[in-house]
Formats: sequence, structure tokens, C-alpha cells
Amino acid sequence: MYEPNVVGDWHEYDEHAGLRVRVHRLEAAEPPRGRDDAAAGLTYFSVRVTVENRGARHYGIHLEDGQIDVRVGPDGEGAFIDWRNSQFIEGFDVYPLRRVTAVVYAAAPEAALSHVDVQVQLRVEEEWADRRLWTGGIGVLEPAPAAAPTATGQGSLAHQVSAFLRDQTEPGPA
Repeated sequence: MYEPNVVGDWHEYDEHAGLRVRVHRLEAAEPPRGRDDAAAGLTYFSVRVTVENRGARHYGIHLEDGQIDVRVGPDGEGAFIDWRNSQFIEGFDVYPLRRVTAVVYAAAPEAALSHVDVQVQLRVEEEWADRRLWTGGIGVLEPAPAAAPTATGQGSLAHQVSAFLRDQTEPGPA
């Protein structure tokens, strides 16, 4: 079974010696040129995609709109990608021991940001590389509170907390 990469992990391409890519720095961030009107009510975040050449020859890299897909939430709904604010890699030669980075600004409902999937399909020397998936989340959310049990019997957590608090507030013998 194919398992996705975790945000921050490098993925090496066997067909292009020394070339590797990673998705990293997934964080809440406002876009540099202002918010898009279509993203009203959504929370902005950014993600970086870095391509590194550790090989002996240079590669021509393309990583443009349509080659990066961002999905959020447990159902994998598409995030709004702000193409105007994002910075892509369009026909850049990556020489040995060099890197190039794309920065993508996207927006989605805040509740969905605990689960973010980013799929990348790199084009190297006019050839499409295999698609790769990275998964992660943004720590902008507080953990969801556990649902309170409806039963208040002797063994329930609510009963135990109430008993503890009652014991703490009752005056002891003097």
C-alpha cells in the first residue's frame, strides 16, 4: 500500500539522479499582496515546495499552477489556492547543490486545517515525474474537547470531577 510522505520529508526521484523534493513549512500565514475576495471567511495558510539537486548535472524544473493540489479536512475537500499571491517555479535550471522553492498560499475553513494533504507532480526536463503526496496539519486549532457523557452515574467522568471539586471546597475539621 502506498503511504504518503509526512510534511517535511524529502522524496527522491529514482529516474532523475540526485533530484529530490519536499513539502514543508505548512503554517498559518496571510498573503503578501492582500486577501482574495473569493476567500472571505476562510483562514489563509502557506506551504513551501522545495526541489533540491544533489546530482552531478542540472535539471530544468517546472512547478506551476495545476501541478500542486491542496486538500483539507477528513473528506479531502479542495482548498482555495490564491494563484495571485503564490510563487511558482517556471522553467528554472537547478544546478548541482542548489535548491529552488515554490510558495503556495491557500485558504480553507479553519476547522479543516488540522488535516492538510498536498500533492505535487513535478515536471523535469519536459517529462512528468510521478505524483507524490505529503500530509500534515496546522496547529492553529485547539484540540477538540471531548464530548461530555450524557450519563451522570457513579462511574462517569462528570460525577468523578464533581465529587473531586466538592471535596476541595468543603471545609475540613479544624
